Amino acid sequence: MSDPSLYKDRVRVYPRAVRGVARRVKWAVLVFCLVVYYALPWFRWTRGPGQPSQAVLLDIGHERFYFFAIEFWPQDIYYLTGALILAAVGLFLVTSLVGRAWCAYACPQTVWTDLFMRVERLIQGDRNARMKRDQGHTDFAKIWRKTATHAAWLGIAFWTGGAWIMYFADAPTVTRDFWRGTAAADVYVFTSLFTATTYVLAGWAREQVCTYMCPWPRFQASMLDEHSLIVTYESWRGEPRGHGKRPPALLGANQLGANQLGAKPLGANERGDCIDCSACVNVCPTGIDIRDGSQLECINCGLCIDACNEVMTKTGQPKWLVRWDTLANQEARAAGRPVPFHLLRPRTLIYIAALVVGFVVMGVALANRAQIDLAVEHDRAPLFVTLRNGSLRNAYTLKISNKTHEATAFAIGLNGIDGAALSLAEDSEDHLPHLTLTVAPDAIGTYRVLVFARPAKPLDAAQDLIFTARNARTGETAAYTSVFMGPTAHATR
Repeated sequence: MSDPSLYKDRVRVYPRAVRGVARRVKWAVLVFCLVVYYALPWFRWTRGPGQPSQAVLLDIGHERFYFFAIEFWPQDIYYLTGALILAAVGLFLVTSLVGRAWCAYACPQTVWTDLFMRVERLIQGDRNARMKRDQGHTDFAKIWRKTATHAAWLGIAFWTGGAWIMYFADAPTVTRDFWRGTAAADVYVFTSLFTATTYVLAGWAREQVCTYMCPWPRFQASMLDEHSLIVTYESWRGEPRGHGKRPPALLGANQLGANQLGAKPLGANERGDCIDCSACVNVCPTGIDIRDGSQLECINCGLCIDACNEVMTKTGQPKWLVRWDTLANQEARAAGRPVPFHLLRPRTLIYIAALVVGFVVMGVALANRAQIDLAVEHDRAPLFVTLRNGSLRNAYTLKISNKTHEATAFAIGLNGIDGAALSLAEDSEDHLPHLTLTVAPDAIGTYRVLVFARPAKPLDAAQDLIFTARNARTGETAAYTSVFMGPTAHATR
């Protein structure tokens, strides 16, 4: 006897087209997301001479991220950390309120999968036609429709990969160079990579990504509670389900029950409003049956609501057998006492408070972000030099970041040791209390300087020495605490 398989074969999902509120919202969000994605790299933003004019640009070569009027340096990586934390808390809040609404409408996997399925329907037909063609023999119609579908998918995937590259290089320039064959090799490599991943994930993997690859379904259970607004099936109204028409008297009772928002009494031979047509299953992009309750695979898109409403209208029964609702309200409606949707509850208040605090902190940090930065590195060898007159000399490398868009002069000063003097390494004869160093716009100026001092008392291993850099035009100052080394420190080593 052979061992049972540890893996379940994939059951291919053939979602049927549907019309309704949820479908219209999904199309609107899909179009919005695609327009933003493809058009954003082409937006221009004036920053001044020598600066890129692309509104959103991650310039890896020059270590800059431009987002409209804001320019981020590598030292600003904590802003990315803050933005990711805010995005995570925002996702927690959305999930606790309306379930997996992000997954249903705005997730890139959902957006491109929806687009790919739309193309597939246009070329191969709706659910029944696709199922019949896949189960039938191979003929010319099947071959050309399949070939046309995959060619269209590859075309969309190619433009998706190409548009992604434009976020890392000037869009008009990289587009022109790409088609001329003069773009850098990595442009072609990454365009091919993103083309392949889009084609595979949106064309082939589809619901497998949401069910098995994405970790979020495993997290969502801890975010939901009985007051979260999710797609639900009114089992108290729909069960027991069964095929066939309902008698007029029963239809009237059903309508009365729906109007009173309460459960209706059913006789022993009566059936609920669900006619067991499986329309909700046939339109589901992940292939689940919402009548089985809330499930890990459900992305809360609401297409099953549209499908069920169509059936209810055709059979003359009240709509919204499947609806957006909370579990608490469903239990209350079944007992004839509906409860309102509670927006503010402990977990949502915590998420909202965390978001408010996070946005305030990020806003204040951005508003007060320094336009200069100073870093100092002490020479390792020699640690110090004793001069003929008994004074000591230490050497340092200064790096001054000028985050403004114009050349700026910085006054470099010292604090911590009385009488300390500075000079550039290439001009060591001049010992000055201050140095004036000019840094190019949006650049880092690197200078090697010497510090001369005669401490009033013997050093104890090392003495703190504070370097200051002051913008001569604006007065903004940056400081860096280093050390001044001497014989005592050298002896202990």
